[in-house]
Amino acid sequence: METFKLRTHVGSDGVLKLDVPPEMINRDVDVVVVMQAVSEATVDALGWPVGFFDRTYGALVDDPLERPADLTWSTRDDVE
Repeated sequence: METFKLRTHVGSDGVLKLDVPPEMINRDVDVVVVMQAVSEATVDALGWPVGFFDRTYGALVDDPLERPADLTWSTRDDVE
């Protein structure tokens, strides 16, 4: 059994074109089709997921991050 995932387009005529690997040509095959609609814009112009900042802004308001003080070094290695 060979499983592969692809993204394709269903035309206005309702036809889905499916190109199969060459080793499946001229053979009987069982086909399982799972269709899931894809949102048009999954990332914005800068590559961030659409709505990412709207969903995450203020997420740590109840548990803010704190930066601890720098640790002191009694002796440091010489840089060569």
